[in-house]
Order: sequence, then structure tokens, then C-alpha cells
Amino acid sequence: MDDVALTSVIPILFVRDVPASAAYFQQKLGFAIDFLHGEPPFYGAVSRGKACLHLRCVHRPNFTELAAREVSLILASIEVSDVRALFEELKERGAEIAQTPTVHPWGGTDFHVRDPDGNVISFVTYG
Repeated sequence: MDDVALTSVIPILFVRDVPASAAYFQQKLGFAIDFLHGEPPFYGAVSRGKACLHLRCVHRPNFTELAAREVSLILASIEVSDVRALFEELKERGAEIAQTPTVHPWGGTDFHVRDPDGNVISFVTYG
């Protein structure tokens, strides 16, 4: 099995409205909308750089209530080259900041944003 390479992972976020969620990622987080599928759209993808997230419509996102009770229920973590610069950019764009940049003993500095459906995304720089 050593000759099989795993090349990437794409988290799928559950959202109530795929076009509205894609617009949030575009306007507030600087992502591009890669595609919206269905009529009306029930699946889609957004990306920024090499980071890609898929969006799937559900009538009631599973994690909304749980995320409200948990301090840090992260559904995707994206490694970035400059976490503090990105934090300033997303704050300027009006993203909902769930956690400001925090230096951790495990060697990373991260901050979290929350989308309108309660999904928390972590942006992290190591070292």
C-alpha cells in the first residue's frame, strides 16, 4: 500500500442555502465560487488558493446547536502562510470571528471564523 498517495481532502460543510453560503465565503472570506450544482443549487464548491470546501444543502445543519454549545467545534482547518495577515483581512471583510489569533503550545497559531450555519473554520500557521 506504500505506492498509493493520498493527495488532498475536501471537507463537506452542511448548509441551509448553498448559493447564500457560497456568497458568504466569497464576500467575507475571499473564496471563489467554483461551481453550484442543481436547480435550485443543492451542492457547490468554493476555493481559495489550494484550499477547497464543498457545500451541501441540508434542511437543518447537524452541527448548529452543537457548535453553539461548544467553544471550538472546528469542521475544517486550513493551513495558511500568514495567519495574522489573513485575520486582519477577514476582519476587514466582516467575517464572524469565533476566536482571535491564538498561539498554542502544540506549535500553531490559529483563528476561527463561523459561517451563517454555525460551521467553524480554523486558519492556522505552524511554527
